[in-house]
Amino acid sequence: MGGRPRGRLRVHLGVAPGVGKTYAMLSEARRARDRGEDVVVGIVETHGRVATACLLDGLEVLPLRTLPYQGTTFTELDPDAVIERAPALVLIDELAHTNVPGSRHAKRWQDVAAILDAGIDVVSTVGVQHLESLNDEVERITGVRQRETVPDEVVRGADRIELTDLPPEALRRRLAHGDLYPADQVDAALAGHFRLGNLTALRELAQRWLADDERHGRPHDERRGLSGARSWAARERVVVALTGGPEGDTLVRRAARIAARGKNVDLLAVHVTNAAGPPGSDPAILVRQRALVETLGGTYHQVVGEDVPRALLEFARGVRATQLVLGASRRRWPFARGVGATTSALSGTIDVHIVPHEATGMGRGLARPGAALTRTRRLSGWALALLGMPLLAAVLVPLGLSLPSELLLFLLLVVGAAMAGGMWPALTAAVFAFGLLNWFFTPPVRTLAVARPENVLALVIFVLVAVMVSTVVDLAARRSREAARSRADAEVLSTLAGHVLRGESALPSLLARTREMFGLNAVTLLERSDEPGEWRVVATSGGMPATSPGSADTDVAVDDRLVLAARGRSLEANERKVLEAFGAQAAVALRQQRLREVADRAGPLAEVDRMRTALLAAVGHDLRTPLASARAAVESLRSTDVTWTETDRGELLATADESLIKLNRLVSNLLDMSRLQAGALGVRLEPVAIEDVLPHAVDDLGPLRDRLEVDIPPGLPEISADPALLERVLVNLITNAVRHSPGGEPVRLTAGTDGGTDGGDVQIRVIDRGPGIPAEAHERVFLPFQRLGDRDNHAGVGLGLALSRGLTEAMGGTLTPRDTPGGGLTMIISLRRAS
Repeated sequence: MGGRPRGRLRVHLGVAPGVGKTYAMLSEARRARDRGEDVVVGIVETHGRVATACLLDGLEVLPLRTLPYQGTTFTELDPDAVIERAPALVLIDELAHTNVPGSRHAKRWQDVAAILDAGIDVVSTVGVQHLESLNDEVERITGVRQRETVPDEVVRGADRIELTDLPPEALRRRLAHGDLYPADQVDAALAGHFRLGNLTALRELAQRWLADDERHGRPHDERRGLSGARSWAARERVVVALTGGPEGDTLVRRAARIAARGKNVDLLAVHVTNAAGPPGSDPAILVRQRALVETLGGTYHQVVGEDVPRALLEFARGVRATQLVLGASRRRWPFARGVGATTSALSGTIDVHIVPHEATGMGRGLARPGAALTRTRRLSGWALALLGMPLLAAVLVPLGLSLPSELLLFLLLVVGAAMAGGMWPALTAAVFAFGLLNWFFTPPVRTLAVARPENVLALVIFVLVAVMVSTVVDLAARRSREAARSRADAEVLSTLAGHVLRGESALPSLLARTREMFGLNAVTLLERSDEPGEWRVVATSGGMPATSPGSADTDVAVDDRLVLAARGRSLEANERKVLEAFGAQAAVALRQQRLREVADRAGPLAEVDRMRTALLAAVGHDLRTPLASARAAVESLRSTDVTWTETDRGELLATADESLIKLNRLVSNLLDMSRLQAGALGVRLEPVAIEDVLPHAVDDLGPLRDRLEVDIPPGLPEISADPALLERVLVNLITNAVRHSPGGEPVRLTAGTDGGTDGGDVQIRVIDRGPGIPAEAHERVFLPFQRLGDRDNHAGVGLGLALSRGLTEAMGGTLTPRDTPGGGLTMIISLRRAS
């Protein structure tokens, strides 16, 4: 196959499970086959759906690879068989699937990559819930974390992405009709993952993701030719810069209004913390503004940067922002260049909005304690050293002052340079002043010689004082910078603590915050593997993750097994200390995540154990009772001590017969309920007349048949049902109705149509005159092992109604309770007409 170009990938992206992405893939394959293309099926998961399985007829299906694992045999896609067969097009379902250990690759999308490299076109499917970048958001929507994910780059790299969509109401109808899951799973699915709000949110999530795909819908070759610097972002993002001043509320609201003008516009607030950060920052104000941002549907971010404008723009470009909102400068000086003006000059294609506010032009207030020397102060120090010294000499030469006075004036200027610019401008000023004093003011003038020794001493002391003053000023500036950095670190740690207290999605969110706060390309939590020298990526945020501590620019050891690895730049020592705090919190988040996973696995086991306990407690009595009755009757008949009359023998035989019927019914119910819960109940639908099923059901009632009145009108249409299962449903419902009807009151069975379109479904009603059931308890009576109002086990194991509903839904029908007019309960079986 040398020389074959790389295959093309087409992906059907489903907005939710059951929308028909596999059906769409198979339909596309059949159309390709009809055009004469060589199409094969690599692997397709029909999930037991008949309509999907029918589309496989006539398509060549390649054999799967069989793999043993933990005592069980599994089947997986065989990529080698696909490559050897070399078709033009292969169907590979479930792109995010995780292969069984021992497979050629760990993930199915890696199998697909190998097949594409062999020059074979692939059509695949994936649900939006399996996209890596949306994993956390899907968990927030549905409450369930998807364990199998596929990197977004794999799907975005497809030559074509087809969105498979279905309105939430239509998908719920499909589920309710039993087209997706077994009948016993429908109620739980409708109340859980398939809630209307969940489906709507997943649908919007898929559409947003597809809209954000910069290359969607473009030919593959054209995609590869796109310039990396060009932004094709289909989604607007508005970033508002917060300084911690009172004007932030105005800026946030203005940015929210700008975001509200478009559709699906993201609002992001960012605060830059730097060593010489903007004066007037109030942590309490920032907390309030963060709450305001989140109330307006935005997100709050904090980054560390020495140069505020550049840090703002780096963040804005990192999130692909289209607009940046800043407050007007608070500087009083007319010629001062503020953050807004600098940011506007460097913004490039990002629109910058400068918003005036009440504090505009009111000054920035007092400099914060411990602020380091700014660029303006350093320039001022150099100006005093290089320009001030000649100017002072020019002023003093004609005045003719004494040498001590001249020394003091030059020393004053040196101290001023030190106070303004620090050590190096002050040292330069001292050397410059020494030369000027020696040349112009120390006899003999205009020479470098010094006539009197005390003048030499005065000049040396002058230089020493200048050096000492400049050293003290520079040391104070350094200490101020360190204090400011410590405060910035404290703010970062405060944000970390707030992140934990708010309960944000712990590990992924924590790594994302770490990356943006330190301006890194990627942050990865690594865990030592059992194999010596090998590491496993636990979680990552950003670009290409580090796969080992050695491949990172900075790494900090969290404990014996965990390392936090950062790529992008080497961090300073004080930054590493803060990173260690983030690493410790990441370890805590990882432990919490794993504890939640254990709890999630333990929950279903606890439920199964509860059901098993209930089953054993109920069955323990209900099995013994009919067995004891039958055994007592049989032993009495076998006894030779008593001579039984024919009447007595008949009663004993009737007792044994009735007990064995109850036992048989109980065992059958238990077996059928187990099959329903396991999804293994065989259902064979065929056209059935109610008149043909009813006599068998009446015969199974035994002595209870005398309490039944039947009213079946002639000419009822046939229904689509399994005769044996329908008979079981009728027997259970009639038995339950007779048990709860007062003595002498008959149970009525009627049938008719519901009068809907095309004549409607056929309804069978079992009507009793018993105590009835409160409306709020109508659904609870269908729970397994539920005997509403019972206080003992004499009423049976409580499976009759649960089993009846399960069997009815397995036949595509419904079983609903209604109050009987005048008192009692009516059970309505609704089944489809036979086509």
